[in-house]
Formats: sequence, structure tokens, C-alpha cells
Amino acid sequence: MSGVVYDQREVRRARYAVAAVFAVHGAVTGSFATRVPWIQDHASVSAGQLGFALAFTAFGASCSMPLAGRITHRFGSRAALRGLIALWTLALVLPALAPNLPALCLAMFVYGATAGMADVAMNALGVEVENRLDKSIMSGLHGMWSAGALIGAAAGTLAAHLGADARLHHGLAAAVLTLLGLAACRWVLDLQPTEDEEPPPRFALPPRSALLIGAVGFCAVFAEGASLDWSAVYLRDRLDSSAALAAASTTGFMLTMAVARLVGDTVVNRFGAVRTVRAGGVLAVLGGLLVVLSEHPAVAMSGFALLGLGIAVVVPLCFAAAGRSGPNPSQAIAGVATITYTSGLIAPSLIGSVAQATNLMVSFVLVTVLAVGLVTLAGVLRAGDRVSPKVGPLSAAVPDPRL
Repeated sequence: MSGVVYDQREVRRARYAVAAVFAVHGAVTGSFATRVPWIQDHASVSAGQLGFALAFTAFGASCSMPLAGRITHRFGSRAALRGLIALWTLALVLPALAPNLPALCLAMFVYGATAGMADVAMNALGVEVENRLDKSIMSGLHGMWSAGALIGAAAGTLAAHLGADARLHHGLAAAVLTLLGLAACRWVLDLQPTEDEEPPPRFALPPRSALLIGAVGFCAVFAEGASLDWSAVYLRDRLDSSAALAAASTTGFMLTMAVARLVGDTVVNRFGAVRTVRAGGVLAVLGGLLVVLSEHPAVAMSGFALLGLGIAVVVPLCFAAAGRSGPNPSQAIAGVATITYTSGLIAPSLIGSVAQATNLMVSFVLVTVLAVGLVTLAGVLRAGDRVSPKVGPLSAAVPDPRL
């Protein structure tokens, strides 16, 4: 990709603009998550049918992600992100409008498809900005996503508490977030393909360079999905905790991840991607062991907090590594995103299946074992460490000499 030459002041401004886009993307997710019970009642679907419909989110994202690179190549990075983020924010209104299961499945497919394409486009631009600043920023960008999700969830919780119709709530949220997203896109980098650059394929399997990187992301997202969906159940069913304390465990896990991502770039810039992920993997393993061996809610809550701390920066660093792992950054990022989305989809159901066959403690033994993978596979993220800003974003990465 090429385009106008940006000075460092413009690149720094682009960093804040991309961070705002990440926050908007997260706010859509948080807004939706809090109104799922209302959407279930409105569509008159059972818990099993709701789970079936929600699976279409990941299906839509996986199908659409490879298209993001093609769209960026056709329209340029700024116009592509502007269009894709607007489609994503506007898609928020669709699930609440669905009157039945087929309509809800279709709405969730579109919701997931627009989410996935916007996700790839904004991560690709984040990697481009990171290259030009010559320092890690991806963890902070994902921290902004988490902060946006928390803000969206807080607004959604208030709307639910007031008994607001989700169609009205999501309509207003979509309008506000669309305006914010479009405003932020004015200052992102406007990169255009070079004349001799071949357009990426419309659909393609993840490139080989993305598979091992995706495996690292798979381990982290599996632990994240398992903890988010099952930490409260673990405390309630296994440790006889109150509903409030069980919910506090999930909230604590989310806050730990958000804070760790916001400050994670400092650690990455000091120690490099590989050492950071290995250390995070050790913390995640310790957290998993605390959860598995806990006999008291406080110990389990500490374990979930350590899990959140350990995995927080892994996915941002996977995207950074994917963006430098081959000749087509968008395709590699789409491949890693597809693998991680798949992990997020199967983790909650697999944890439930293992728990039903055995118990929840055994389920989190599996989470702990996968956390070991962060330690053993961290070396594949070597391409995610910083490169000189003089090196083009499509060039081979320069290994960090500290690793």
C-alpha cells in the first residue's frame, strides 16, 4: 500500500483516530450484549434457539473477513474503513427488529459479517500506524475496544433497567456511534495500493504464515471465552458463591483485561512481543491452576483475574505479527481473525460439554493446558515486534535483537 507521505504529527493523530474507531467498534458489541434477553423475548426463541442464532455471528464474520482486504484494495484504507465501520454500527439495529428465529439468524449473520470486515480493516490500519511510529500500540488499541465495550454495556444496562425498548435503544446508539465512527475516520491514514500490487483474492483460506500465529490467538481467545461465559457459573455452582459475587468475578475479569491492554504497550515496547506473551502465558497458567485448585471464592476470583491479565495482550500482538508475516497483511490478519473467532465460538460450548460429561473443574483444566500453549508457541510472534519506520509495511519484519 502507498499514499501520501505522513509526518509524525499526522501519524500520531491517526493513532488516536484508529483508537476512537476501536472504541466505537467495542461500544456496538457492549450495546448488543446487554439487550440479548430482550431480543430473545421479542423473537420468542428458546435458549437453545438463541444459541443457534448467535452462532451465525461467527459464521458471518468468518465468511466476510477475507473480503476486507479486497475492499481496502479497491477503495483505499480510509474510505474502506469509513464504509465498513458505518455498516457495522448500523447493523446494531437488526437483531432487535427480528420477530422470529429465521429473521434473527439472518440478522446475526449480517451483524457478524459487518463486524468481521470492520475488525480486519481497523486492525490492518492499526498495524500500519504501529509500523510508522516504531513502537507497539496494538495492545492499547484493543484496550480502547474493551473500554468502548464497557461503556456500551453500561449504557445498555441503564436502558434495560429503565425498561427501554431495545429497538429504540439500539436505533439511537447506532445513530450516535455511526456519527462518531465517521468523524474518527477523517484522520486515519489514507493508504492506496501501488500500481503493480495485485488485489487479494475475494475468498481464501488463511495463509500458512497465519496458522501458527492463529494458534497462539486460539489459546488466548479460548481462555477468554471460557472465563467470560463460565466464571460466574463456576463460582456459583462449584464454590456456592452468591449471585452478586459470581457476577463480580466476571466483571473483574473484564476490567483486568481492559486495564492490562491499556498499559500493555509499555511492557511490549520494553521486553518485546515474545517475552511478553511468554510471561503472560505463565500468569495465565498460574491463574488456571488457582481456579482449578480453589476451595474458596476469593482464590478462584484471583485465578480468573490472573487469567485475564495473562491473555490480555495476546490477540493484539497476534494481529501485529500477522500484519508483518507475509506479502498480504490484510489476508494474514483476516486469517488470524477467523481462527480466533472460531475459538471464541467453540470455547463456551466445549466447556459446557466437558462440564456435563465430567465437571467444571475438568473444563478449566483444559483451559489451563491451552494456556501452556502461550508459553510454548510465543516464538512465532517474533514477526510482531517492532520494525523500523523506513521499512515498508509489506516488507519482512526485522527481529527484535532483545529476543
